[in-house]
Amino acid sequence: MKLTCKRDGLLTACQLVAAAVPARTTKEVLSSIKAVARDDALTLIAFDTEVGIRYELRGVTVQRAGSAIVPITPLTQILKESNDEEVAIDSGSEGSRVKAGTSRFELPTRPVDEFPDIPAFEDNGRYHEVAAGVLRALVRRTAFAADRKDSGGRFALKGVLWEAEGRVARLVATDTKRLAVCEGPANVYGPGETGQTSHLVPPKAIALLERNLLDDGGLVRVALRANDARFQTDRAMIYTTLVQGRFPPYRNIVEQARKSATVRIPLPVEGFLTAVRQAAIVTDEESKRVDLKFQAGRVTLEARGAETGSSEVELALPDYDGPAVSIAFDPAYLIEYLRALEGEPAVTLELAGKDNPALFRCGESYTYVVMPLAG
Repeated sequence: MKLTCKRDGLLTACQLVAAAVPARTTKEVLSSIKAVARDDALTLIAFDTEVGIRYELRGVTVQRAGSAIVPITPLTQILKESNDEEVAIDSGSEGSRVKAGTSRFELPTRPVDEFPDIPAFEDNGRYHEVAAGVLRALVRRTAFAADRKDSGGRFALKGVLWEAEGRVARLVATDTKRLAVCEGPANVYGPGETGQTSHLVPPKAIALLERNLLDDGGLVRVALRANDARFQTDRAMIYTTLVQGRFPPYRNIVEQARKSATVRIPLPVEGFLTAVRQAAIVTDEESKRVDLKFQAGRVTLEARGAETGSSEVELALPDYDGPAVSIAFDPAYLIEYLRALEGEPAVTLELAGKDNPALFRCGESYTYVVMPLAG
């Protein structure tokens, strides 16, 4: 394999696929990437046996087609430290020679056949298409709520539930203390599924997919199978096995919170986010709590730490003229949600008392249910 390409393009490609390279592995070849040069393109492949990516870098001058195993970390460092516009790579059975300007590097290699294959995207079955910009918003508005500790139990929570039906794609995530549901337009193709199937996409695959959503107007094809999922963008194909297990009955949780709500409070996104962040300044590991006291025309946010002091922040709510009501939350659960609402002017908070789940609603497509703190 011998080629010449733009340094910045190759650096971007390496950074995109590096997220699929395992931090630790018993199979040494997986710490590297597979590079395949053909025609005018270089395809980079990374795989940890559960999550993998195949990324195509175009506009490459290929002098000799072929493939090689290249260690990703030193290659990325070489590209980062170079100021040259182009880089040349010549790989053979003894290693890879990288030339950047007047600098020369020799990197070790391994037999190409040691690297496992990634299944290809198959569009002859059921799949759906979503605009990349829409999909990025769906991911950002849900993935943060997934369980990060893999706490187990009778439900599978470490993953994002992915559904597609009619002309809608829906992503759902929860850690039992909060639940995020967001949906957007999609075109669904192929025969319908039989039975209830939970497509739980692992966090690593979700993060890898988000990094590769570079063109808002581009279409992403999504194929959900019984045990795996595949995502095809303009330049990348991402493969992942699915998290096994049952997901909680999220529709029941949302419907119960909606039906029990007796108070509805319009909130400005930016103003409310600022107020929560200010109030949370004095919270610590022992006091992850902000108390919200709503009354006509305003909300007061209060927090206190045993050794960090106290805070009182007031936010005007000119559109609220309802009854006085109080509720307390972990501020992190509010901040992460409000940050995901980039570009949205307002949300509605629906309450059914200080001890019942609170429901935040942004239009008809985004719902967030969060448990309050007792006391």
